[in-house]
Amino acid sequence: MTIEFEQTTSPVGLEICDSIEQRRLKLQADGPFSVTTVDADGFCFPVDRACRFTVSELVFNQSYSMSIHDSTGQTEATVEVGGTAQLEGRTQFVGLSGPIRVYCRVDTAATLDHGLSSVRLTFDEPATVTLGARSPHDRPAGTITTPGDPDSLMQAISTLPSALKTTSPERTWPTLRGHPPLIELGDALEIPDAIEDPDSDIELIVPATHAAIYQAAPLAFFLGATLRPGSEPTLETPRGSYPLTEDRSLEDAVARLLKRSFLLDCLSRTDGLFQYEFHERTALADRLPFDLAETYAAPLPDRLERYLEVPYDLLEPYVPRWPLTAHLPAEPAAAEIIPFIVNELGIVRIARGQRLESAPAQHTESTPDAQVVRSASSSRTNAPDSLDTGPSTIVPHVTDEAVEHAWFGDGVPQNASKATVEAYRNQLTRDERTESIEILLVCNDARMLAEHDLLDETYGNREALPFEIDSAFGVDTDQFASLLEDGGYDFLHYIGHATADGLRCPDGDLDVRALESVDLGVFFLNACCSYEQGLALTRRGAFGGVSTCADVPNEEAVDAGETMARLLNRGFPLRGALEIAREHSRLGEQYLIVGDGSTDIAQSDGGAPMVIELERTADSCQFGATSYSTKEFKLGTTTASTLEVADDRHLTPSTTPRSAVDSQALQEYLTWTKFPVLYDDELHWNDGIGPGIDL
Repeated sequence: MTIEFEQTTSPVGLEICDSIEQRRLKLQADGPFSVTTVDADGFCFPVDRACRFTVSELVFNQSYSMSIHDSTGQTEATVEVGGTAQLEGRTQFVGLSGPIRVYCRVDTAATLDHGLSSVRLTFDEPATVTLGARSPHDRPAGTITTPGDPDSLMQAISTLPSALKTTSPERTWPTLRGHPPLIELGDALEIPDAIEDPDSDIELIVPATHAAIYQAAPLAFFLGATLRPGSEPTLETPRGSYPLTEDRSLEDAVARLLKRSFLLDCLSRTDGLFQYEFHERTALADRLPFDLAETYAAPLPDRLERYLEVPYDLLEPYVPRWPLTAHLPAEPAAAEIIPFIVNELGIVRIARGQRLESAPAQHTESTPDAQVVRSASSSRTNAPDSLDTGPSTIVPHVTDEAVEHAWFGDGVPQNASKATVEAYRNQLTRDERTESIEILLVCNDARMLAEHDLLDETYGNREALPFEIDSAFGVDTDQFASLLEDGGYDFLHYIGHATADGLRCPDGDLDVRALESVDLGVFFLNACCSYEQGLALTRRGAFGGVSTCADVPNEEAVDAGETMARLLNRGFPLRGALEIAREHSRLGEQYLIVGDGSTDIAQSDGGAPMVIELERTADSCQFGATSYSTKEFKLGTTTASTLEVADDRHLTPSTTPRSAVDSQALQEYLTWTKFPVLYDDELHWNDGIGPGIDL
């Protein structure tokens, strides 16, 4: 069972654990109580497991998004930070959008207080609460086998929308978009009985080529459309035909229509079960040529007709930052990647770009010509390390439309990650893990102990999460191989030297390619030219990590390592952490993600992870935030800071407009937030009480 309930005694309460995703949520009660596991049928929301107990007060240890629903699931209120609401003595559900989705069924009167760092539910007398919890972990319903010809692939990809739990605007909620079925190449088309053929009256007409089919797949999934062959790309609905490529390429047209439909469905859904305001709706509702409430109730073809009336220039500033663009080769084997990209509603582009003669050079600002670099030799000059004898370096033709651009083609990408289908598959077979987050720090060069000491103070400094940190120094090849194969670590941070042929150990190089498998989640190989070894880790069991494709001066590596550690420790995914570190540390283009950039090592506190952005003007403090999507806060969720005076609920991931806030309220917020704060073009960290910013 993914969800587990564990009673705690100090303090008295309940801990909800997701043993696969390693997420947890703590509740504190006013006194001892007993917990009984009950059937989950009493909820109008999907939950994995439920329990019942009697308490007079219940406190959640983080400030999560809160909503109140009636007995049918209809939203009656949202409770923002600083707000109070009354439950009325009838069946109502209190929903919490945290690392684990939680619903509390309450049948008696109660008071709900949403504080800066906690949520409190208080009863006049002891009352029974039925609590249901749902894991964000999602598995495909099955595997479709298909030949690699275009006609078969069209049929296979047309079944992917079977994972949608609704075609209403609520499908923009990640929990109502299941993981699509997997695709596997074979001799004949075989669709398991468990995968229902979607009954769709919407068709996407595209050329019968691998390129066009892959480009159309994410839009076909979201619209629940059937792919049909045709020379002129067209969207066909019972309401009419809409040419797609009159003034732009197919991949651009599909990306634009996907973003348009998704954003406007997000606006329309607020007239459904979950009713609340957020930035994008407030900005656009009165400027649209249709009524959102009427549109919510309209059939999908009617909604699409209305959506296509809206000038895209009006919508574009409010479209969320897309988490993922995947660059795929136009070949049959790439079909097996499609379900994983579609699962994130990623944009698909065909892999093409500019080939470079060498890998990115390291920063050289004020660095001596013979300082220590993290190559396999102990010291070398700052000349860039050429990859003439290895894979070519390539810059994808588009690198600015998503948080992560994942390159599945040949060569080493620049300004993109090197993705592997194995990294995605490895996560589907993930078993239940230990209760704690297991981190391994390996330092194989005594001159680099400074980075280890910084990391030892950074990882695992969050009281609410159990971390176990093992440090190893001067690890030989046999011991290192054993740690990788059998250690079961969730995260490896390697400090030392590397070449394409191995990670440097005192007795030689450990070549990960010689290992049969590894039992490892995420990694950061902070060594020069560790790309090939990182790639090998993902192909032998790891989910993803960060490697380098050139030499890195030691001082810059220390700065990069510390910044990445702080961000990962706070719940940022690899793609978000690398982007932030690139912008605000000495981490250069030598670093790239290998594997799945959505992976992380810890949950975030109080919603999707954010960078808080502050600016001091002559007469006010300007407050904004940039949020990032995660496994539990995917594209389509909304998030907000816990700063009561900031009206900043928005679609994730995106950046909020700056707004003036009260200085005193801001100082209190900064005292407690664990998110990094950007002020005067510098990141500030709260490792104790406040990030030390003088406003």
